[in-house]
Amino acid sequence: MNFIRKILKNPNLPFAIIGLIIVGFILLKLINYDEVQENSSQEYISVNNQKESCLTCHTQNSGFSQYHNPELIGCVSCHLGNPSSTNKETAHKNMVLIPGNLADAEATCGKCHKEELYKINHSLMTTNSGLVAVDKFIFGEADSPDYHYDIRDIKYSAADKHLRDLCANCHLGAEKSEYGKITQLSRGGGCNACHLNYSAKAESDLEKYLKSGKLELPKVHPSTDIFVSDEHCFGCHSRSSRISTNYQGWHETLLDENDVLNKDGFKVFEDKRVYEYKGEDVHHTKGLLCIDCHSSHEIMGDGKDYLHEEQAVSLHCADCHFKNNPNTISYDDLDKESSLVFLHRDYKHQDKKMLAVKKDGHPLVNTFVDENNEVFLIGKKDGKIHSIKKQGDVCSRDNAHKNVSCSTCHAQWAPRCIGCHNSFEKNSKTAYDLLDKKYVKEQWTEHVFEFLSDKPAMGVRENNEGKKIEPAIPGMILTIDHESFGGDANKNSFHRLYAPNSPHTISKAVRDCKSCHSNPVAIGYGNGKLTYVTAKGYGEWKFKADYDLNPNDNLPEDAWIPFLVKNKAKIVSTRTDFRPFNVSEQKQILLVGACLQCHKDDSNVMQQTLEKGLDKVLLNVTKDCILPIE
Repeated sequence: MNFIRKILKNPNLPFAIIGLIIVGFILLKLINYDEVQENSSQEYISVNNQKESCLTCHTQNSGFSQYHNPELIGCVSCHLGNPSSTNKETAHKNMVLIPGNLADAEATCGKCHKEELYKINHSLMTTNSGLVAVDKFIFGEADSPDYHYDIRDIKYSAADKHLRDLCANCHLGAEKSEYGKITQLSRGGGCNACHLNYSAKAESDLEKYLKSGKLELPKVHPSTDIFVSDEHCFGCHSRSSRISTNYQGWHETLLDENDVLNKDGFKVFEDKRVYEYKGEDVHHTKGLLCIDCHSSHEIMGDGKDYLHEEQAVSLHCADCHFKNNPNTISYDDLDKESSLVFLHRDYKHQDKKMLAVKKDGHPLVNTFVDENNEVFLIGKKDGKIHSIKKQGDVCSRDNAHKNVSCSTCHAQWAPRCIGCHNSFEKNSKTAYDLLDKKYVKEQWTEHVFEFLSDKPAMGVRENNEGKKIEPAIPGMILTIDHESFGGDANKNSFHRLYAPNSPHTISKAVRDCKSCHSNPVAIGYGNGKLTYVTAKGYGEWKFKADYDLNPNDNLPEDAWIPFLVKNKAKIVSTRTDFRPFNVSEQKQILLVGACLQCHKDDSNVMQQTLEKGLDKVLLNVTKDCILPIE
């Protein structure tokens, strides 16, 4: 009490109070940070805190991540078994040698990470719902591609068998059954798919263990942590639209590895597929990993059952490359998952704002805004600080392309495969069920005609969120030989479907105006010669395709739509809200293309169309302008 009286009599009392408030605020911040650390440790406390018998044999082990150390959580938290017995057989009873597969995750990883496991079980990487839905739709087993499925529940219909034979390898429910690190050939593995890491010593110890007949026990244990490399993503995401290989700049070919021996510009990956270099993504050039952009909130999901991948991805280019001011969040407002990532990454910028994704508000904890309102990203690969640039002036003042996605202009290239024939073999020596992991007698096989790469085509996403122009690639230009499966020739079918795509081949430079407005591939006509012919004061577009016409629909093999003619096909896309340009939109695009025959991209006239719109500029055309015939 005397101490308090002395303070109250002090003439500098106001300054003392202010000082106490400041100190108190700092202490509260520190307490909050310490609380996260304490709670994070509490989350991993072993169910059984008494000394386990495991360490009687497995001595001097190291390599564990900080929060999965046996001293903190024991061994049985992950591997189960009997921790009270020193008898090998008894101690190993009901032991899980490779914990983390979804089949045992509830009893292993899920004991501590219950919320994360729930999200994973509902994520598209586990259910493959969109993959199943589109396949069933194309095979005529569903009237829409917008039903929800789980690939683990499929049976043996024609579509189901097609998935089992060609597609069912890549889902998180696939079991990891062999020791070793995640490689380019890895598929599935539940929690291991992203979180398992082997050091060089752990790999060496494992090799010695296996060569010794499992007698020389490893001293270094693999780590289970949040340090996810691009190799973790590669096994599954180098298939289908081939995001992983595209990101690195590689385009798949139909060449054999012997065809490219000692040839520059080609690479043979671990599965023996041959790739040609086409140009890497600018973010890959900077050394950024997949998870620098796609955080745990997207990768593990949010617990909702999405139909297709673009619905599950909430991140947008403009979340980092914003137009005016960034959307931010403070450290104090981070959710539990983000706080844990912040802690495990040992970040120190809890006093700074971080970027938050506009669509769902999830934070990008590896970003921060400094006192000068400059935004930076901390690379998760090496900790390097990258300056994040605002949206360029060209984009921000462009009113004509407000409904065009960033990747439509900034993608260097995208894969385009055409001519896929699917038939069923009744007797095959190589038939293998990818879902059940066993050899069978019958299988669907596919024969691909050609792999191409080019600047992507464009399509229209139209739904209750509005209208958006997005990149499009051939999703399914294929024939299905139903007769070979069920004997019904009347069911044999042909489909020409394009799919929306997000090419991870982004460059700082954008495609030029002609590459959209007078490029037949971009508009959907396929490869060929598109020319603007003028005579007697009138202009007319002509198109000659490079590929022969497919007898099933009389369109060039690589096309999406006919040239300036109404499309007769009722089903044209793998999505119900994505379509090609209609004739009116094609004419509007080609009208600009006609202007570009004389006016350069950076001319005053073309720049005015970006800011004022084409209609206003057309009011001032001269007699020298020859526009297309309506």
